[in-house]
Amino acid sequence: MLRMLRQIVRIGTITERLATSDAYERLGRELEDAVKKRFAGSLAIRQVDAGSCNGCELEIHAANNPYYDIERFGVHFTASPRFADMLLVTGPVSVNMKTALEMTYEATPDPKLVVAVGDCAEHCGVFGRENYAIAGCVSDIIPVDVVVHGCPPTPSDIIRGILAAIDRMP
Repeated sequence: MLRMLRQIVRIGTITERLATSDAYERLGRELEDAVKKRFAGSLAIRQVDAGSCNGCELEIHAANNPYYDIERFGVHFTASPRFADMLLVTGPVSVNMKTALEMTYEATPDPKLVVAVGDCAEHCGVFGRENYAIAGCVSDIIPVDVVVHGCPPTPSDIIRGILAAIDRMP
């Protein structure tokens, strides 16, 4: 243990510099302006995994990590649909999640936005519609405002999808 501590002190911190992307910063500022205008500064999102492989969830978590840090633009995730302004749904809707997704949608107050994230949410992707365990894609179960394409989509694509949904609001 002491050997490791000495090595840490001797070498110091070795990290890469944060590569800030001007395009991402512009996208983030655009999102922040839309959130301030439409949601009084704070957009609450409830993420629902309706039966995915978790690839899209990893990218959603990446959008919330320190590198992308979507929270600095006024977007945060909530555990309750009763406090959510938007549902972020991933994966094809499994038979076991169909009722839960419908109940989550009903519990979300109006006006609500729904963003289907990933190819599986759009058209069941690799799982296929003919699967005995799949009830259908997200739009077969609840109304969808925006679809984010990709398998899985990048955090920037997810943020663009959130922005597109906000822009579609009346």
